[in-house]
This record gives sequence, structure tokens and C-alpha cells, in this order.
Amino acid sequence: MFITLEGPEGSGKTSQMASLADFLSQMGHSVVCLREPGSSSIGEQIRAVIMAMNNTAMHPRTEILLFLASRAQFVEEVVRPTLNAGQWVLCDRYADSTLAYQGYGHQVDLEILRNLLNFATGGLTPDLTLLLDIETNAGLRRKRSAGGEWNRLDAYPPEFHQRVRQGYLELAQSEPQRWAVIDASQPLEMVQSAMRQAILARVHA
Repeated sequence: MFITLEGPEGSGKTSQMASLADFLSQMGHSVVCLREPGSSSIGEQIRAVIMAMNNTAMHPRTEILLFLASRAQFVEEVVRPTLNAGQWVLCDRYADSTLAYQGYGHQVDLEILRNLLNFATGGLTPDLTLLLDIETNAGLRRKRSAGGEWNRLDAYPPEFHQRVRQGYLELAQSEPQRWAVIDASQPLEMVQSAMRQAILARVHA
């Protein structure tokens, strides 16, 4: 299976990955954990450009095309070979991030983005997407207090991040067969349990 984790800033995706991968491994699956953008030499170089705080002059179209370039390399170099080898892929962000951040956040036409995403990914869609949802201001406070990376996208105004969160919820509502929405404001162990239950439900289905 190809499982992606999505969510607004501070939703806790990254902190949940290792425990979720351990759970899947205990079920007998070989799991590869990835992040997007990145997870390839070319992708990591592009990520550095996208996230750099000194690149505030970057136009949204430039941002979109850089994300897509990284994603195209990521899919062909890493994701498809991993899936073809019979392994599971657990990925921190994927194509839906572009729809949420650049589509809803920057208010770029969604149909244009969907066409570009289809080209960049070669039509590869996750089997399951877990949306870790959290109220915008709470998520940003959590992100700041964690003391980790604070990048150029994090620094966008709160209104941008509110549109991103709303976009994620609309995407999940429009495709419920693929998405599972998890309340990320809960304690970490409750969030992890909900994620595991969502995966088990999909596997059994």
C-alpha cells in the first residue's frame, strides 16, 4: 500500500511516522518511510530552495513548479520502485499538499494544478491518505514550541494557513473513500491509535 500523511502545520505528522511504521512492520509488512519534497538527492536539493527563509521573493508559480519537479523525481526514483518491490510506502506529504497549500492557500486554479500533478506523478495516487487535522492557530503554536524547522511556508500569514486547513477538509470530503480524517488535537497515543484503526479498516476492506 501507498499511504500518505497530510495536514496543516503542527498537526504532528512527522512525530507519528516512526510509531506507525513500527506498527505496520509488526503486521509483517516491509515499510519504507519517506518525506515530500525530498527523499531523493535531487528532491532534497529542491527542498532546500523551496524552504529557505531568504527566498521570500519566490512567486507561487515558481513554488508550484519546484514542488512538481521534486515530486516527479521522487515518484520515478523512489516510490514506484519501492512499491514494485512489494514494500509499503509511508509518506509525509504528497500531491494533496500542492492542492491544499498552492491551490487553496495561494488560491491557484485547482483544475490546472490537478493536470500538472497528474503529469508530475504519472497518475500515481495513494491507496489511503490520513489527514491529521488541527485548528490553525493551535497547530502554528505547536510548530513554534516544538523548536524544529521553521521554513518559508510556515512563515506565511495565518489567513493562508486557515485556507490550507479548509482546503484539506474539502479535499477529504470530496473523496471519502481515500481519506480518513484524524483529530490531531488529541494526545499523541490517541492520534496514533486512530491512524492505526484507519489503516486496519482499509486493509480489511
